[in-house]
Amino acid sequence: MLAVAAAIVFATELSAHRRDEYLQAARVAIDVAAVQLELDLTPGIALAETIIADIDRNGDGALSVDEQRAYGDAVVNALTLQVDGTPLRAQLGTTSFPDLDAVRRGEGTIRLQSTAALPRLSAGAHQLLFRNRHHPDSSVYLANALVPASRDVAVTGQRRDGDQTELTIDYVLRAAPATPVAAWLLGSFAAAAMLWLAVVRRSRSAG
Repeated sequence: MLAVAAAIVFATELSAHRRDEYLQAARVAIDVAAVQLELDLTPGIALAETIIADIDRNGDGALSVDEQRAYGDAVVNALTLQVDGTPLRAQLGTTSFPDLDAVRRGEGTIRLQSTAALPRLSAGAHQLLFRNRHHPDSSVYLANALVPASRDVAVTGQRRDGDQTELTIDYVLRAAPATPVAAWLLGSFAAAAMLWLAVVRRSRSAG
């Protein structure tokens, strides 16, 4: 339900942003081992040519795959991610770029997905910091945490600064189940202990 509500808010803001704004909407999904980021970037009409020029480096009027990836990398490199004060590095994943005519009409949205691996964390409370400083001069920012897909993660709070360039997410990591290797070792120890007890009992009976 929270994810649906966030999507509705984002859609409303996307349709209402001004001609001279670069709307950057971020959705942050926390899992046990990684953070997933989804960014929707929509330049207003007055900024369209500036953004197109930033992407179309050779000025040929077309956005090549390399130009799209280079711009996506630039956006991701302007992001800050930290968990409990430890920096994380996001890697650009899939990208989607609109038709340039749609951008010029203020209707084109660039969509970027990226992932940052999390270190192994203990069970309990943790804090994730997300900060977006891409194109700060004329941008309007939105940021929201999504409902975690894993039952082992629970978001307990969200805090934003005044312009939403920064989002702090409080979450709880529940105790993770034993890994297959750990479970196998425990089973082996239990079997060995049972065998030892059986041998001791037999020895006592024989005596």
